[in-house]
Amino acid sequence: MASSVTQDNQAYGMLSDRTRRRMTDRLRQQGIQDERVLTAMAEVPRHAFVDQALATRAYDDVSLPIGHGQTISQPFTVARMTEILFTGRKPGKVLEIGTGCGYQTAVLLKMGAEVYSIERLGALLDKARRNLRAAKLVHARLVHGDGHLGLPEAAPFEGIIMTAAARNIPEALVEQMAEGGRLIMPIGDGEQHLWLLEKTSQGLQKTRLDPVKFVPLLPGRG
Repeated sequence: MASSVTQDNQAYGMLSDRTRRRMTDRLRQQGIQDERVLTAMAEVPRHAFVDQALATRAYDDVSLPIGHGQTISQPFTVARMTEILFTGRKPGKVLEIGTGCGYQTAVLLKMGAEVYSIERLGALLDKARRNLRAAKLVHARLVHGDGHLGLPEAAPFEGIIMTAAARNIPEALVEQMAEGGRLIMPIGDGEQHLWLLEKTSQGLQKTRLDPVKFVPLLPGRG
């Protein structure tokens, strides 16, 4: 049985190379232009970040359950948020709010960012650690904590990316942005939109972007 499972995994690994190329072709058609983002998406094995039963759907443009009431975002959303965060600049120090299964973390690492990532659910953080280790991406600083509070001891951050929807902009995160830094996050309860916040010498510039659907950002640790 173990041998059969190994052979299945190897066969799917070869298939995933083709499906990843199709995924990046689709992302181009959907408007993703940053070749750095497309390369990172092509290099990260998304099927390794979902349960094996869902592996054949890993490169479809859908969100998928990862346990504990959480989901892995659809590839377009991951690519879109990453592109917005890094457009016109080199990846620097980035804070991710909501590690989840570690997929967005992996894409940020492939982009060359210095990644700090917070996850409130300890069991999910353990899963992310295993997934990132299996993908040979072990340089992120993973923290069990409350995303509303950010990570002041590691601030300031050139970029902050939130992968859960908040009702309001957490003030702690704004304080932890470097001048010139960007924060990309979904805001809203029923109706959600991505928002881009840019910290300038004149203050905080806010831009409403695409309608999206994310799980809510919850307080505390679990």
